[in-house]
Amino acid sequence: MDQNFTYALIALFCLLPAVLVQRREGASLDNAHWAALIFAVLGPGIWALAHLTGHWQAGLGTALWVSIAITMALFTMLAWSVDHAWRLTQLLAPYMLALGVIAVLAPQVDITPGGMVDAWIALHILVSVVTYGLVTIAAVAALAGFLQDRALKAKRPTALTHSLPSVADCERIAATLLGWGEGILGLGLITGMAAQYRETGHLLAFDHKTVLSMLAFAVIGILLFVQHKTGLRGRKAARLALLAYLLLTLGYLGVKVVTGVILA
Repeated sequence: MDQNFTYALIALFCLLPAVLVQRREGASLDNAHWAALIFAVLGPGIWALAHLTGHWQAGLGTALWVSIAITMALFTMLAWSVDHAWRLTQLLAPYMLALGVIAVLAPQVDITPGGMVDAWIALHILVSVVTYGLVTIAAVAALAGFLQDRALKAKRPTALTHSLPSVADCERIAATLLGWGEGILGLGLITGMAAQYRETGHLLAFDHKTVLSMLAFAVIGILLFVQHKTGLRGRKAARLALLAYLLLTLGYLGVKVVTGVILA
């Protein structure tokens, strides 16, 4: 068995405790939950560090493992600092596991060879991945709020909605993370323009990644502005948050799916 595939499987299994830990009766943010979150960070994180030391590989599998590691690291910090945020584990962990399965099955040979990166490109990559992690968690919080709102209006709560944060908590978490994501995404656009200028002498290359990132920036900005002015909440806000996440996903991972899977 290929060594990379073996390591990827180990990273995948490190996500399983986080999927299962909140399914316990009377689950809480106890030592078992913290251990599960730490495993979910270390497994993908060690895989990513082992493959990216001094280099950046452009393949889908690598991008997914880096995204999973950063997202789970950010979520662990969120669980430590924000009340009831840990309850989003019920939705976030299975999603990360699904992305991990895709990463394991993705082609292991990159279409674009990895290489040493300069400081501007390294900063742009870091900012982009952190942004994607923040907006991922915000989208999960928005989805959780949508599910809670629907269950309340239908007067049909489920075991899943009982385990999630309240609607108010979900909206507060989503809005906070989108605010941070908007600021860091703006920084990402600036570092991307700087890297583009260093390489080509032009500030912008209107490829699909740039256009989709700018659209996501606009959608998040509009959502935050409307929330500030009108107090927009509920399903409409959740749909806009999910739209922003979809745009970022298409921009960040979409090209890798096309070049690494469809055209491979």
